Amino acid sequence: MKKRTGNTLKLGVFITLGLLFFIGGIYVIGKRQRLFSNVFKVSGVFRNVSGLQIGNNVRFSGINVGTVDNIEILNDTSVKVDMIIDEDTRRFIKKDATALIGSEGLMGNKTINISHGSPGQKPIEDNGLILTGQPIDTDEILAKLKSTTDNAASISGDLAVIMHNISAGKGTIGKLFMDTTMANTLDQTITNLKQGTQGFEENMNAAKKSFLLRGAFKKKKKKDKDKD
Repeated sequence: MKKRTGNTLKLGVFITLGLLFFIGGIYVIGKRQRLFSNVFKVSGVFRNVSGLQIGNNVRFSGINVGTVDNIEILNDTSVKVDMIIDEDTRRFIKKDATALIGSEGLMGNKTINISHGSPGQKPIEDNGLILTGQPIDTDEILAKLKSTTDNAASISGDLAVIMHNISAGKGTIGKLFMDTTMANTLDQTITNLKQGTQGFEENMNAAKKSFLLRGAFKKKKKKDKDKD
């Protein structure tokens, strides 16, 4: 008899705990889905929802004010997203407010972020249509980043090959930098040019002082002055 009473008591405790957990789960889910709150509904049409799912949060000024209620494909370029939002927030969301799809962190769950809109506009209506913007495609950004990284690696590899060839004295630039004979020849050529230029300048100065050519230089100088 005592054993049967103990089993009955245990069964009653188990059922009671089960009911409490069940009620608690319903409350948590209902609270998340705004089943026990006064809410209103708005819809937005997007070209791409970027992985948005039913139950994801809707945010206003960084605060969770609603959830995604339904996602429906209208055609090949349009996806309709229904949102349920706390009624207390509706007076702050204007008719020209915009809904954008974002994410919680870089790789977190998708969210819908709603802007304030213009202060002079009326609040958005229940079952109204909200303006939307094109979401940032994280996959596209990562693909472009990978492409940029690959290009940088390719350029670095080509630069390493060029520097190796220069160090080995290969090619015109390599010979110019690493070949001692060519470097000496180039240095001597520059020296000769400087000497030739200096000699030419000395000859011109001597010609200007020459008695025979002095008149010609004076006429040229006067002619240039008249032109100015």
